[in-house]
Amino acid sequence: MKFTLVMTLAALAVTPLFAAPKKLLVVTTTTGFRHSSIPNLEKIIARLGEDSGSFTVDYVRQPKAGETMEGVLKKMAPDSLKNYDGVVFASTTGHLPIPDPEGFMEWLKAGHAFIGIHSASDTFHDWPGFLEMLGGEFAGHGKQVDVECLNQDPQHPANKHLGKTWKIDLEEIYEFKNYDPKKVHDLLILDKHPQSRKPGHFPVSWSKSFGAGKVFYTSLGHREDIIDDDPDLADRKNPVATSKAYQQHLLGGIQWALGLTKVEPANP
Repeated sequence: MKFTLVMTLAALAVTPLFAAPKKLLVVTTTTGFRHSSIPNLEKIIARLGEDSGSFTVDYVRQPKAGETMEGVLKKMAPDSLKNYDGVVFASTTGHLPIPDPEGFMEWLKAGHAFIGIHSASDTFHDWPGFLEMLGGEFAGHGKQVDVECLNQDPQHPANKHLGKTWKIDLEEIYEFKNYDPKKVHDLLILDKHPQSRKPGHFPVSWSKSFGAGKVFYTSLGHREDIIDDDPDLADRKNPVATSKAYQQHLLGGIQWALGLTKVEPANP
């Protein structure tokens, strides 16, 4: 009994009470359209990680004077990616000259997380492998509108705080191509076209597997007042409650992709 107790205490002495936070690389680099809400995304993602204790963040940002795009994207080389548990494409656009595209794909397949936000789907239109991994490709958008998103999986960590529907007063809603609902796990959809209001199936957010890795994508996050809960934001059209709900949607998706939640939806 004494030996067993000593061994148990020794095990407790070397076992951390809490798991170390995961490490996320947040990429906000763009070679196409650049969203004014990117600084809000950077701020909120960092705050979500800090407040939850789930993850820490490092950044790949737009090159400064004297820097090159290739230089800042060196953090996405395989030797650097081994320091991270997942990557966030936060409103990236265009073709990003990452050092080793196939190495990046293999890293994801090996069991890492990919989180795509808003115009992540407007990135790498010339790379079929990236679009297949993501699950859909930006095809366009109309004017900003009010929408009522339908919750397709109330058990998913990105959605469990939402009701059967989630009304958003004003947001830019994407349309997609190269999207197959049989190859993703829909989280939020519209049953009416955002512009014409004709009935149909229009994806807003989804999750999926990619090898041993996990992918979470939300097309929401264009407007600052969707992302940021600062009540004094200029031109606020969405209430702070909507921003709080969006942040929970984002946090739940990130935590799921990082493997920090127990709930496993039936992904394809």
